[in-house]
Amino acid sequence: MSRPVALVTGASAGIGRAFAIELAARGHDLVLTARRRERLDALAAELKRTHGARSHVVPSDLADPMAPEALATSVAEAGLAVDVLVNNAGYGVPGSLVSQPWPVHRDFVQVMMTAPVELCWRFLPGMRERRRGTIINVASLAGLTPGSAGHTLYGASKAFLIRFSQSLAFENAAHGIRVSALCPGFTFSEFHDVTGTRAQVSQLPGWMWMRAEDVVREGLDAAARGRVVHVSGRANRLIKALVEVLPDRAAEALMRRQSKRFRAAD
Repeated sequence: MSRPVALVTGASAGIGRAFAIELAARGHDLVLTARRRERLDALAAELKRTHGARSHVVPSDLADPMAPEALATSVAEAGLAVDVLVNNAGYGVPGSLVSQPWPVHRDFVQVMMTAPVELCWRFLPGMRERRRGTIINVASLAGLTPGSAGHTLYGASKAFLIRFSQSLAFENAAHGIRVSALCPGFTFSEFHDVTGTRAQVSQLPGWMWMRAEDVVREGLDAAARGRVVHVSGRANRLIKALVEVLPDRAAEALMRRQSKRFRAAD
C-alpha cells in the first residue's frame, strides 16, 4: 500500500466506523478489526468505492489475550507499516461490580485496558524507527468526572487510558509521534443499545449528544495539533470545567444524583 496506513479497532460500528471513513477520506488505507467480519467486509467495500482506500480486514475479539499479538502478526505478514493507531474498541458492563460474574469483568479489563496498551507496545517501535506516527486512544468524558454507581469499571478504565496517553505522549514526542486521548461524551451509536440503557439516555437533552462523525473530526484535528487530551464538544468541555471548579464532595454528590439517568446500577 502506497498510502499511509491506519489501524482502527472496533471499526464495525459507531465511533470506530466513523474513524475508518474519515481516515479513508483523508488519504489513508486501513487495517480494520472488530468481531463482526461481515460488517468489516461491508465497510472495506464502502471505503474502496467512495475513497479508493484499500483495507486489510482482521476479525478479532480483543477479549482474547492472544488477539493483540495475532493482529500485529497479521499486519506484519501483510507487509504493512501502521502510521496511525486508533484504540477505539470498547463497551460498557451494566450493573454493580458484584452483579456480574468475574469473567465478564476480566474480559472487560482485557479489552479496555490491556489490549490498547499491548497494541501501543507492539506498534510503537516501528513508529519510532520511522520517526512518525499518531496514536489516538478513545477514552471518555467519564474518565474526567467522578465515578458513578453502575458500569463500575467504565470510568475507571477511561481514566487509565487518559493517564496512559499522557505518559506515552511525553515519552514519544521526541521521536516524532503524537499521542492523544480523545474524550467524547454522549455520542449517537449502538453503545447504549448494547448496555441496555437506551431508554434512560433517550431522556437526556439533545444538546448533550454529538454525532460520531463530529467526534472523530475533532479528535483527528486535535491530535494533529498535538493535543494530548481532547474533550470533544463545547457542552462536554463545559461539564469538565464545572467538575474541575466544584469541590470534590459537591462533584461527587452531583454525580451520585445524576448517574441514574445514564447508568444501570443493578
